[in-house]
Amino acid sequence: MSGTSAHGSAAEPSRSHTDIGRRLAGRREQLGLSREDVAERSGAAVTYVAYLEEQPAAPDTATLQQIAAALETTVAELTGGTVDQPPGLGVALRGAGLAELDEAECRTLMSGHGVGRVGVLTPEGPAVVPVNYVVDGAEIAFRTALGKVPAFAAGSEVAFEVDRIDDSFSKGWSVLAVGTARAVTEDDAIRRLTELAPTAPWAGGARDLWVELSPSRITGRRIVATGGG
Repeated sequence: MSGTSAHGSAAEPSRSHTDIGRRLAGRREQLGLSREDVAERSGAAVTYVAYLEEQPAAPDTATLQQIAAALETTVAELTGGTVDQPPGLGVALRGAGLAELDEAECRTLMSGHGVGRVGVLTPEGPAVVPVNYVVDGAEIAFRTALGKVPAFAAGSEVAFEVDRIDDSFSKGWSVLAVGTARAVTEDDAIRRLTELAPTAPWAGGARDLWVELSPSRITGRRIVATGGG
């Protein structure tokens, strides 16, 4: 995760040491804001925004509410109160509808890396599991180990899904890629994917098998306000 110094840009490394600090910095970066932007929006000093991101702090409720509003989120999100709750518990957007996304927008939303879900058929039946993934050109790749559920994707047609939910504003999108997956065996390809990966798999352990999905179909939808009652 990256962050800024008190007067730096969003590209500088984060020095967040607390849960609130990490969530604050993460949400700020998600919105493409600098610390100065957050300070201006919330009325707080930029040095205090930096302090919240970098040092153990217990800001009062009023300050947290101002910071949360500046970051277009909630106090519960910043303090981790929603970590163990499933997404989508917020009130539905009034007059909401679903807009279809074209393939270019779907690929843009999936681009880079993150956490997605792969749907595979195992000897015990269908299974859907989360995996860290990277995008390599037109391909989607994830790392696993022999015998693990995601490994059953190799040699099969699978579904891979990525979504984002913003409970604060009742917004969200989802993208689904379907295609044939294969085990990556070429040394150069394995080296490239490993270098592309921003982090080790969250699941931990030795996961040396890269599986690459070549999508034959990519579709997506976004929740939008239609203006209806």
